[in-house]
Amino acid sequence: MSADLQYTPDEMMTIAASRKLRNGDVCFVGIGKPSAAANLARITHAPGVVLIYESGTIGAKPDVLPLSIGDGELADHAETVVSVPEIFRYWLQGGRVDVGFLGAAQIDKFANLNTTVIGGTYEKPKVRLPGAGGAPEIASGGKEIWIIANHSKRTFVDKLDFCTSAAGNSKSKRAPTTVITDLGVMVADPVTGELTLTALHPGIAVEQAKEATGWNLQVVDQLNQTAPPTIDELTALRDLYKRTAAAHGTSGEAD
Repeated sequence: MSADLQYTPDEMMTIAASRKLRNGDVCFVGIGKPSAAANLARITHAPGVVLIYESGTIGAKPDVLPLSIGDGELADHAETVVSVPEIFRYWLQGGRVDVGFLGAAQIDKFANLNTTVIGGTYEKPKVRLPGAGGAPEIASGGKEIWIIANHSKRTFVDKLDFCTSAAGNSKSKRAPTTVITDLGVMVADPVTGELTLTALHPGIAVEQAKEATGWNLQVVDQLNQTAPPTIDELTALRDLYKRTAAAHGTSGEAD
């Protein structure tokens, strides 16, 4: 890798998230950034990862990133397609999903998520978002939960405007939860359940992460540093976005 290799914060975030997937993992994937990270893992270091989308596709291997869970690209390149009830009853509730991979508009300190409304009331919000989909079930049914989101006070809030997916609180039993952002990585403390900063991406300072968080972010004593992207990772990700843009007129980066 060249010492002056250039990459964006979003590329660093997506690559850092993709590295977490292990070959052979069964991953229930959300649309947007989770899909980009999961498919990057599949075409680089984890070709045996099994990607599941809630429309019923199992072993999805899309050549471009899907626009939605109903995108025909997923069914065309999946190992099989089953009914939605089977995806949730047999795979997710049956304990067969290793990783639930989600995005969010808002996250609180316990990794509870909001993808429903921003501001105002539920009946008259300032912004109405796509909503829950399968996220509440994925957040409660995966053996591990990973969340990917850009790090800002707009997203990492002290109090959610609406709780779409309840990950837990300080007293609840919960799956191990990791949040990957464009600044670093946070992991839910196994005792308190509170998200704690465990790693920073290259060039990011602790104070940047603290200032971008809507609560008093806790930090581990020995912070790790994320390895920068390699040329192979960047090339694979950019090629994936280029193919997606050519097919759909969009990179697929949006949540």
